Amino acid sequence: MNEQRIAIAGYWCKIIAVVCGLASGLAAAQETYPAKPVRIVVPFTPGTGIDILARSLGQKMGDDWKVGVVVENRPGASGNIGTEAVAKSAPDGYTLLMTASTFIMNRSLFKSIPYDPIADFAPVAPLAIGQLALVTNPSVKARTVKEFVALAKESPGAMTYGSPGNGTPHHLAMELLKATMGINLLHVPYKGTAGATQDLLGGQISAMFLPVHVALPLVTAGKLNMLAAGGTQRTAVTPDVPSLAEAVGVRDIDTDIWYGLFAPARTPPAVIGTLNRTVNKLLKNPEVADALEKQGLQPTGGTEEQLDRMTRTDLERWAKVVRDAKIQPD
Repeated sequence: MNEQRIAIAGYWCKIIAVVCGLASGLAAAQETYPAKPVRIVVPFTPGTGIDILARSLGQKMGDDWKVGVVVENRPGASGNIGTEAVAKSAPDGYTLLMTASTFIMNRSLFKSIPYDPIADFAPVAPLAIGQLALVTNPSVKARTVKEFVALAKESPGAMTYGSPGNGTPHHLAMELLKATMGINLLHVPYKGTAGATQDLLGGQISAMFLPVHVALPLVTAGKLNMLAAGGTQRTAVTPDVPSLAEAVGVRDIDTDIWYGLFAPARTPPAVIGTLNRTVNKLLKNPEVADALEKQGLQPTGGTEEQLDRMTRTDLERWAKVVRDAKIQPD
């Protein structure tokens, strides 16, 4: 009997030793993260704001960690191709997704997408926001958003607005404004921002949402009027222009485009923590901040919980806008 007890005790000692060994090995692996090059997937073309953000931040991450950080552009299908690739990657922190809030919009715009923006990803950190400005051709007799709304209500459907295409953030922002204020404007979709902006300057369309840094030189030159800048808060570069929320008196009319860093779901919390701390530190780096400012992006930083809330909130917000306006992507 004693021999049996000794044997059983020995067996469990071995099991406990193995478990402890695995746990300590896992902890050691997490403590040394990153031990090899990290890949950041950007699901859009090179040269875009999100791409420049990834390269500016990625270079500093590599310098800080003393390992390589590679930015890989995988554009296509409105960002769905690169996003799917990350969703199906190993959850070890070595493949990351840097994307914009458009990947939340895609859930509502497409009949099906090959990933779930909530279930398939672990939020790492919010990075920056890009703010939109509501601008009009000077021929529009409105100098405030309230005057613009009143003018639209006088002639429902007569006023036109442009966007870079169906389902773009610019399009959804105006549809959100329309739904919130109960106005009817005619949407004119273009194949890109340049054509829409040109027709806005020429008076062929009356209004549109443009990134603040794109609109500001045209406003300064007297070619456009800026009625609001920023969704919930005024922008740093246009402190005298009210935000859209201020202008219409609706607190949660948020049209800002946010940028965030995600990892595949089930990435270890310790790895997420390392990434979050590194990113938040580097967003305060003057070189990174300057690179973002040139793209019209405002560094934010924050916790993984904040990015999770932003993701879930926008999923509901834009789903309603898309559904109510019956929007179909190009």
